Order: sequence, then structure tokens, then C-alpha cells
Amino acid sequence: MSIKKVDTKVDFISAEHDILEFWDDNSIFEKRRSLNKDKQKWSFIDGPITANNPMGVHHAWGRSLKDIYNRYKSMCGFELRYQNGFDCQGLWVEIEVEKELGFKSKRDVEEYGIEKFVNLCKQRVEKYSRIQTEQSIRLGYWMDWDNSYYTMSDENNYTIWSFLKKLWLEGKIYKGSDVVPWSGRSGTSYSQMEIIEGRKLVAHTSVFVRFPIRERKKEYLLIWTTTPWTLSSNVVVGVNVDLDYVKIKTPDESIYYFAKENLEFQRLDKQYKEKKHWVDGVPKLKTLSQIFKERGGYEEIGMIKGIDMVGWEYDGPFDDLEAQKEYGGYPIVNDALKENGINSADNHKVIDPGKDSIGNDIVVAGEGTGIVHMAPGCGDIDHTIGKKVGLVNIAPLDDESKFIEKFGWLTGKTATDKDTTDAIIQDLKNRELLIYAEAYPHVYPHCWRSGDELVFRLVDEWYINMDWRNKIKAIVDDIDWIPEWGKEREHEWLDNMGDWMISKKRFWGLALPVWTFDDGSFFVVGSKEELKELAVEGWDDFEGESPHRPWVDKVKIKHPETGLIGTRIKDVGNPWLDAGIVPFSTLKYNSDRDYWDQWFPGDFVTECFPGQFRNWFYSLLAMSAELEGKAPFKKLLGHALVKDETGRDMHKSWGNAIWFDDAAEKMGVDVMRWMYALQNVEQNLLFGYGPADDIRKKLITLWNVYSFYATYASVDGFDPIENPINKENLTVLDRWIIAKTHLLLKTGRNAMDDFRVDQFMRSFDVFLEDLSNWYIRRNRRRFWKTEDDQDKNSAYACLYHVLTNVVRSIAPVLPFLSETIYQNLVVNSEADATESVHLCDYPDADESWIDMDLIMKVDALKTCIELGRSARSQSNVKIRQPLSKVSYALEDNRIAEFFKDNQEIILDELNVKTMERITEADQLISYNIKPNLRTLGQRYGKGLTEIRVLLDSRNAGQMVEELQEEGHIQLGNGRYVLDRNDVFIETQATEGFVSASGEGITVGISIELNEDLILEGLVRDVVRSVQSMRKNAGFAVEDRIEVSWDFDGQIAKALGKFEDYFMSETLTKNIKNNIENADYSEHLMISDKEYKIILKKYK
Repeated sequence: MSIKKVDTKVDFISAEHDILEFWDDNSIFEKRRSLNKDKQKWSFIDGPITANNPMGVHHAWGRSLKDIYNRYKSMCGFELRYQNGFDCQGLWVEIEVEKELGFKSKRDVEEYGIEKFVNLCKQRVEKYSRIQTEQSIRLGYWMDWDNSYYTMSDENNYTIWSFLKKLWLEGKIYKGSDVVPWSGRSGTSYSQMEIIEGRKLVAHTSVFVRFPIRERKKEYLLIWTTTPWTLSSNVVVGVNVDLDYVKIKTPDESIYYFAKENLEFQRLDKQYKEKKHWVDGVPKLKTLSQIFKERGGYEEIGMIKGIDMVGWEYDGPFDDLEAQKEYGGYPIVNDALKENGINSADNHKVIDPGKDSIGNDIVVAGEGTGIVHMAPGCGDIDHTIGKKVGLVNIAPLDDESKFIEKFGWLTGKTATDKDTTDAIIQDLKNRELLIYAEAYPHVYPHCWRSGDELVFRLVDEWYINMDWRNKIKAIVDDIDWIPEWGKEREHEWLDNMGDWMISKKRFWGLALPVWTFDDGSFFVVGSKEELKELAVEGWDDFEGESPHRPWVDKVKIKHPETGLIGTRIKDVGNPWLDAGIVPFSTLKYNSDRDYWDQWFPGDFVTECFPGQFRNWFYSLLAMSAELEGKAPFKKLLGHALVKDETGRDMHKSWGNAIWFDDAAEKMGVDVMRWMYALQNVEQNLLFGYGPADDIRKKLITLWNVYSFYATYASVDGFDPIENPINKENLTVLDRWIIAKTHLLLKTGRNAMDDFRVDQFMRSFDVFLEDLSNWYIRRNRRRFWKTEDDQDKNSAYACLYHVLTNVVRSIAPVLPFLSETIYQNLVVNSEADATESVHLCDYPDADESWIDMDLIMKVDALKTCIELGRSARSQSNVKIRQPLSKVSYALEDNRIAEFFKDNQEIILDELNVKTMERITEADQLISYNIKPNLRTLGQRYGKGLTEIRVLLDSRNAGQMVEELQEEGHIQLGNGRYVLDRNDVFIETQATEGFVSASGEGITVGISIELNEDLILEGLVRDVVRSVQSMRKNAGFAVEDRIEVSWDFDGQIAKALGKFEDYFMSETLTKNIKNNIENADYSEHLMISDKEYKIILKKYK
């Protein structure tokens, strides 16, 4: 068997499907696992993907990173578990099922039947886990797909029970009343962790309202709120005791108090001007001064300190409501306050709310009025203050966010409905309490799944007391965080988090194992076995079912101490409990501790950073700190978000969302994986078909290098086994590209070991350019020539060596293309080749090949050529026109000697005839340096005058050299340090030359032409035209041709003089006067005249 010729036109997507079939037919994944069985273990813990919808391109980034590092570690010989995870439980699944059923509220579910609903949730998870499995396989994600874990599994749920049991025994589980974010649509609360995910920029109707001060005729406190519905439950107002409050009088003799600073304060001025965090259509906000001027004007009549206002009493805006008059609060009654005859309506007063937990004033000037309306039953901060100072709570909303009984005409209305807001504003206006209403843009929490606006509601929920957070903080530092700032971000979250709310009043999720009793006590069950032991009713109905609602709800237990009969609470658990327990549940913590010991802690986890500090990372750390007192993993890699190619979020409604299946079948999976791998994980990935096209070009470059080798090796029957690489026969560029190859392997392995595949891919980009645009282009004639001499075989051996190493090194990133290439390149060339590239070991660098001195010299030679090209581009002389001479100046004699030894490369690349080294760069180029006044003025101000003088007094060429070598210029004995952005450098080439300078090398090219140079330039134009025709004709790159034309005059003369050059460059065997049965012809314009050229394949 020998290597097959390869078409340069390749269908990457079709090839990917072929490779999937090859892997499956030949059990390649299973063979990889067998190779590594019982070797050193590398434990990857998969963060579960939500099995609720098809996979998106944002999921594919994380899954690609997981697969890349898994493949790399497997090629390094480690044994892996390959267990994928599916996140199954939670509101996100329930909402989608509700949509399918047409449900609008939680009550619809209860009427439909919890059991039927929960079964539909399970079915949805099973459906989309199958779809995501197929999509992941299409991505090339190698996992044991028959052994995925599901967070809805019994093992996962019961392991969480054991965790909660341990906390309960330590006294850390409690039921508490608090004001929490609440979704009326879903009928459940949201934890601190969740609301941040759903914050949206919206415009609410905010109002300025006046509260009459008791015993002060026509005097008012000016209040501002963005949630008018909460005014129904106002209890007190707060001021800042240190602020100055202005006292203004309006033409109707009314007097208003508010913060002096707020009178002329330009509200959200910056946001409006920059149109950032602004809602389209919302006009510029008015100042309070403008508002009162438009109402007839005002005069300032005095000033008062906030502390002098404390204790003032006022009339609330809704004191006529029955709820305002209920003693002890409503509907949750504080018995002590009730006994003391305290209600809200009779006790409205101005208070000093003080400072928050980190020492900031709760009431500040600026936005609003500096007087804060407080409703302890409707706001989390207000509630905290209410508990501190002993206020009643008025909680107006039910679980659908509707006003409850005793709220008069508001009862039954939904607080978040626009109609409700409009009605409240009209009511305030009718009662002459409204001063002004406006659209106000701000960020407000919404349900991160359903999208509905949240309210803040006083409810009973179950919590974990997190006073043991220091146990978690202690293990954070044991983890290697990538990027490093992740550790500080996690500490920041742990420092500021509250207690962990773990309950949700929903249906599909972890059934919290909490049973309550008539005496007010509760008991946490820690296992299925314990539940069976304590059960006194409902066990037979439950046995055989999963520990979910409604089945587990039927089980009643007998308290082991009091003997009372208890019922399970109806709440389900926070879904981050489900994902946080996986290092224990999936590793058989409770069922096979020996197995768990082998794989815990995990070596590696990776997920998207935003949000996960307070979600998955937090739950992982908390649960592991409690259960074992150590970190659940050793290394964490976080990545940013996927945006569209313009930087916007992807949304279906915006028309810019790209679905995974579309991307995979249009751009190809290897293109996607290259994009993901190349991205710095700290920065958002701009994903789209435009960037994909750029990556595809790189993929084509790699393919073209391979197809170049395969085509010629196939034609010549080259055998790499019979013609092994021999160092003594290698050219300078052979040794250079091999050195670069092994340097790539070395830096690549280091990058992969550091989990920085992006660094490896950037190195690979540079290497691929060197391989394609330098090595292949410079050496193609060695492959073209007909004789099979030592030089040709050395070129083949060199390129084979490079490609076989490259294809193995890139295999974890580009699993499909690497396999496609490997099957022909290696399997068809070596009888004992490993069956798949993914069964190979990851290649090690051979240090003996890494000649850094050679790399430095060739890179300098490339720089010289690039400078020469840059110089040529300044002239009007086209690159195909030969020129007479290139001159260069540099100080390093070793590099200069290298240039001399390899001058044929420089001459050919720059299309010049001779080369010379000169002693001084100023023979080719002169400089004029001027200061950048904008940057220098900011730093040195009055020193600009001296800087100008110092720049004019120094040799410009020396300063350019200093900039190139040091990166800066020092002036005035170091008083001034100027970098490249601080100066403008003007260059002027010596007459008759074009010049360029950089990296210590100055290059100049003579642009004077003689007749021979002009004639050769014409021939090169013809060569280019014929090469284009060969391509258009569909000739193979190795095909020899015959050619005929009707050239005359100067072109005919030029072709006569440079015939050998033309024939060599175009693989022409014969130039004929006439060709019969031609294969292809074109009419071309050359030197403003049309000529016909005829081609025929030579046989």
C-alpha cells in the first residue's frame, strides 16, 4: 500500500462524517480506553449540560475545550472516566413543558396533575439528552455515551440527601422568612445566585410622590420610587442624618423637603449622553429643579440636616387600605408588635436606616430625592432594616404577584402589569399626591428562564446557614484557577454572599428531604434506607419510584424521638445542589468508597465563568468543603461568553443566533474547534460565518501542504521507510523547518500542560505560515524535478517528518482533519502504523533538532526579505519586475555571513540580481523624529519644549535603533522616557532606492531599470498568466504541458531570452508554433495588447 494522490479541492464536512463512521466501525474510542486502562488516572469532572433544548454554539465552546484536553491527556497515556453529565431538574425544564401545554401559571400545573407533569419533564430531559448526545458526537466529543450521569438519578438525589442530613445534624438547616425575588409566572422564589443571571435593562414608570407631614400644614416629604405598587405597603421613610435637605416653597404655598444635592442633579446624564445602559425612546431625565419650574416655579426658603428630620411623622399614600391598619403587620403577623398595638398606618415616621453590612450609607443623594420610601414586606434591604428597628411587615402579593385581600381596589390586580401601574398613578394623581411620573431606565431582575419580571415578596423558605463559609474559603486557595483572577472573584462572592436559599415552591426537582411535625419541629432524612426505616405510611406507593414529587410526598414518617407523625414539605431543591454534588454522586461516594478514592479529587473542570462563581463553582466548593474538607478538583479553567461576530448577544428574536447543527454542517466542526481553541478564554468569542471563513482558509492551507506532499509522493512512489531522514543531506531550510517543528512540539506540549491551547494554536498559526509560505514555496522545485536524486528524497523525508509530527500534535484540536490526513499519510505509507492518529502517543520534541541559532538566523533572513518587500511596495514597480540590487545594513556579522551564504533565497524572494552589505544604515535611509504632542502632553506638560529640543539635538538614526532594541528612548538623562507611541517617525530613502527598517536591519532596493530587467519582467508576467491558465484548465499541479502562442515584438524577444526560466516555472515540455487538439486556451491582455495562448497536457 502506498500514499494516494489528494485533490486540493476538499469537502471537509463530508470527510468529517466519514471519520465518524470510521471511528464507530473500528471502535477507535474503545481501543483508546483499552490502551490506557490501569495506567495513571486523570480525573475530569464534567459540568452537566442542561438537557432542555438542542445544543448551541455556546455550549460547543466548553465541550470542545473538554474534549481537547481529554484527547490530549489520553494521548499522553492517562486513564480517563469519560463521563458526560446531563442537568435534568429545575425550572428551566418546567417552563418549556408549560409552554408545550399552553400553561400560564403554576395553578395550571396543579390542575393538570403533578404526576403527569413531572413525567413530561422527565420525558423532555430524556429526549434532549439523546439529541445533545448526537450533537456532541458530531462535535467529535469523545465520551462514554452509554454511561452519562443524570442529575435526576436516584444516586444523585440521595447523595444530596446525605449532604443535607450532615448539615442538619450540625444545626445548619433552617426555615426562615425573608423578602426574596419572586416570579408570579412560575410561583417560586429565586436565590441570590439566580437573580444576577436575569437582570435586564428596562424602562419602568417611576414616580415622585408627596407624603404629607403630620402637624405641619401643607408640608411634604418628596419621595421617589420605580415600583409604584410598593407604595401600598409603605411603613417608614429613611434619611441620611449627615445630608443637607433643602426646603422649597411653590406658588400654592406648599413646602417640600428633599436632599439639597438633588435639586440640580443631572440624573443618569452620562448614560443618556453615551447611550449606554439606556432604553431607546426614553427622553433625557429632568432635574427636580426643572420639574418644579414646570409646575409653576419654586423658591428655596431654608435648609435642614437629615438628623433634624428623624422622628417626623407623616401620612402614608395608602393608609385607607385595611392592611395598613392591621396590628402586627399583614398577612404575616408579628405577635409582639400586635400586642403593643403597633400597625403601619399609625406609625409612619422618618428614620435613620444607617449603613449596610460593608459600611456604606443606605440613603444617599443623587438619583431620587435623598428620602427613601421603605416597605419591609416588599424589599430585601427594607426588610433587613425593619427587623433591626422593629417595624411591621406589609406583604401585599400572593404567589402569582397579585394583590391579596385587604388591599381594597388593588386586590386581584397583578403588581407587574402596566395597567396596574397606570391605575396606581392615576389614583395618586386624583388624590393630589403625584408630583411627576416618567419613564426611567434601569437594570431590574427578571426570571432568567421565563423572562417575566420579578417582584420582591415576603415568604417562608428553607436555607443553609452559611456561617461556615471560611471552610469553603480555605479550599479555594488549593485550586489552580485559570485565569488567575478567578480565585479572587470566588473569594469576593464568598465574602459577600448570604445564607443559601435551597427551596423552590415547584414540582420537578430534588425533593428536599425535610419532614415537618405538629410541634413545629422538622427532621431531615439522609438516605432511602433511613426513609424506609422511619416510614409509617405511603412507602408501598413510593417504592420503585424515583425520589421526586408526587411519589415521595406520600411517605409519612415517625419522628425517632418524639414519635410524632411528619409530612414532607412540598418544596423542591435549588438545582445547583444537583450539579454541585456530582464529584460525590458520580464517583460513588456512598456506594463504593474505594472507587471514589481513586478518582477524587478531580484533576480538571471547565465551564463558562460568568455566573458560575456563584452557581456551579460555589456549590461544588461548598458541598466538598462540608463533606470532606478539601477541594473537589485541582484545576479550574473558566471561559468567557460566545457572542455574535459584532459582539452582540445571540438571540433568536434578533435573527443572529446560530444553531449548532447549522454551524456544524455549514462551516464544519474542525473549523469551529479551531475557533474555540484559538480564543483566549478570558475574552468573549465573537462567533460567526465571517470569522469561520478566516479559519477555514487556515484549514485549507494545512490541507494544501498535505496534498502537495501526497500528490508528488504518490506520483514518485516515495517510501518514507526506505528513505528515512538523514541529517547530512538536509538543506538549511530543511533543518530550519524541522527545528521549528520540534520547537512547536515543545511549546505546544508546555501550553497544553498549562491548559492554554490558545497559546499552542497561536504558535501553530505562525508555524503553518512558515511551513506553507516559506518552506513549501521555497522548495517546490525540489519536488517538481523529474530525477529522483538525493536532494529530492531529502525534501520528501523532511516534509514527511514534519507532517507526521504535526498531524499528531494537532489531533486533539482537529480530530477529523488529523485523522483524514493520518489515514493516507501514515497508514498508507507504513505497514505497521497505528490504526488511528488518536491511538498514537502525543509526540515529544526531540531537542537535538531544535537549533535556536539556525532559527534565529533564518528568521532574520525572513525579516530582511519582509523589509525588502515593504520597501518595494512603496514604489510603483510591480513585484514580478526584476530589479538590479538589494543593499542591507546590520551589525551582527554572523547573521550577515548567513545572508551571504543564502543570498540566492533573498535574491529570488525580492526578485533582484545582486546583494550587498553596507556599513551604515543612513546610506539607505534617513529619519526625522517628531514628538506626539497628545501623548507626551498628558505626561510631561511643560516639558514638551525641552523634549522638542532634545529630539532635534540627537541623531535620529540612533534614536530609531534605540527604539527598536530597547522599546523606548531616554532623553535628558532619563527625565523623559518615550515609547513608540510618543513619537512620529518620518523616513526618507536615498535617491534611486526604496528603503525600510526594523529589528536592527535596514534594507534598500535600487529601482533603476535596464532593458534586460524589463524583458525578464515581461516573461514573469507571462509565467503568471500561464500558471493561472493551468489552474483554470483543471490541470494537476504535477502535469507537464505544451504551449503555443502568437506573441510578437518585445514579448517574443523576452521569451526567447528567458525561455528556460519560463519552461521551468510552468512545467512546460515543448513550445510549439501550433498545437492541435488543444486542452485549453485563453485570450490575454499583456502590455496593452491581446494575445492567444494555447495549452495541451503533455503525454
